[in-house]
Amino acid sequence: MSLDNRPVYTGGCQCGAVRFRVEGALGDASVCHCRMCQKASGNFYLPLVSVRGAKLDWTRGAPKRFRSSNAAWRGFCADCGTPLTFEAPDGIALAIAAFDHAEEIAPTIQWGTEAKLPYVDHIHELPGEDTMADVSSSSYLADLVSYQHPDHDTDQWPPEERS
Repeated sequence: MSLDNRPVYTGGCQCGAVRFRVEGALGDASVCHCRMCQKASGNFYLPLVSVRGAKLDWTRGAPKRFRSSNAAWRGFCADCGTPLTFEAPDGIALAIAAFDHAEEIAPTIQWGTEAKLPYVDHIHELPGEDTMADVSSSSYLADLVSYQHPDHDTDQWPPEERS
């Protein structure tokens, strides 16, 4: 919470070159299945949350932008490619997974369902395994060192030394 008891959210890209802070209540959270969102995220759909009415500050770097249509821009990190924004005449939405605590932002509606991929509704039925469950088949996992920015603000990034 901020000093005036407004909620505060932080987040950023995978490499840490772009970080943001949102002060105030978030708007509607959704997933969009439209083909533009699929292409922009390289994924089955794009989870977004509106920051309309809240104060959005870019605290490190800023997104590079691509005009995906006559009405919208897409913001992303120019260094690592993380999708960050959907910018339209009615406001800005941020990619939910870019938030440090994405688990706090649950979508409440789906948009663009005309382009929904036919298997999306059944993904939860697939068997699931933890990342480290297959170390014997993927030996690189045993020595994996993440260079991903942590899920909190840092004074400096990247750290001076990396292996």
